[in-house]
Amino acid sequence: MIGEWLWWDRLWLPGNLTWADLKDEEGLVYAKLSHLYVIVPYALVFLLVRYLFERLIATPFAASLGVSEKTGYKVEHNAVLEHYFNTKSKNPGQADIDGLCKKCSWSSRQVERWFRRRRNQDRPSVLKKFREASWRMVFYLGAFIGGIIALYDKPWFYNLREVWNGYPKQSMLESQYWYYIVEMSFYLSLVLRITFDVKRKDFKEQIIHHWATLTLLAFSWCGNYIRVGTLVMLIHDSSDILLESAKIFNYAKWEKTCNSIFVVFAAIFIVTRLIIFPFWIIHCTWVYPPDYYPPFFGYYFFNFMLVVLLMLHIFWAYLILRMVKMFLFGSLTKDERSDNEEDEEEDGETSVTEDNDGHVKVTNGCGGGGANHH
Repeated sequence: MIGEWLWWDRLWLPGNLTWADLKDEEGLVYAKLSHLYVIVPYALVFLLVRYLFERLIATPFAASLGVSEKTGYKVEHNAVLEHYFNTKSKNPGQADIDGLCKKCSWSSRQVERWFRRRRNQDRPSVLKKFREASWRMVFYLGAFIGGIIALYDKPWFYNLREVWNGYPKQSMLESQYWYYIVEMSFYLSLVLRITFDVKRKDFKEQIIHHWATLTLLAFSWCGNYIRVGTLVMLIHDSSDILLESAKIFNYAKWEKTCNSIFVVFAAIFIVTRLIIFPFWIIHCTWVYPPDYYPPFFGYYFFNFMLVVLLMLHIFWAYLILRMVKMFLFGSLTKDERSDNEEDEEEDGETSVTEDNDGHVKVTNGCGGGGANHH
């Protein structure tokens, strides 16, 4: 009964069409849910390929650019402080610090320093982030090139009304099949790895984005919204290439190259995600379909998921514009989504530390100014 309700024709197909109308015939192949089962093993293959890429290619590449593992301070083991750190808070207040001082017979400064070093110890290294950015950049570049090859000769790439010509009885092309399978397998691999990858301030938004993307792609596959789905993927990959490239050069401390790429990325992101995506793609999925068939549940659900992605685009555009502001009126020294590493020493002692994205910062502990060296 659940299966019959979930695959009720009226939820997925317009008008009087039924699933029987989308059975494969000679020369016509339609997308089916069973086709998507293959993304699970392919996602595992992506994880293996990523593992090999990060160690055999990304790590030597990082070394050639001067990016290496940072050897940080190892905190002295203290059972009382470790238990508090893991069970209560990583940033104790002054009252708690005073209580911990009595339990450990340590000074307040020693306890504060222990917590600073313990927090820094858990933060990911620049090399780890460099390898992750390299992997994503290579994938997005390959996916974008593949998308162009799959779409450049299709009429709906130039005329969006062609997206709905003959819908939903549109035969699936082999290029569309592989474009979808590869993209969905990659995003599923990101979901499987997300708890082990670098966690940024937008961690929750990243989870929402990955699941929204998978849901949108799976639904567009089952509802035969494949033509518009390929356009959405191409738009997203175009700017992601530049974002990951900017991160790579940021971690390598190539400041001018990073800033130049980031400015181009910001412009392309705004154009593709906040102009083309809502005013071309969503307009295409919202305004044109009623000219071809009466609206149904799938029509509303598909547009709802696109709007969820648009909201995430607006959130990230806000962060990007903040970084552009720093670039124009200050200095672009960090990823707005990253937590910075804290200084190891205070109270008059000079310290040399790196922020979470590999920028060296020299400070003194008397509250004086610091200088950033890139």
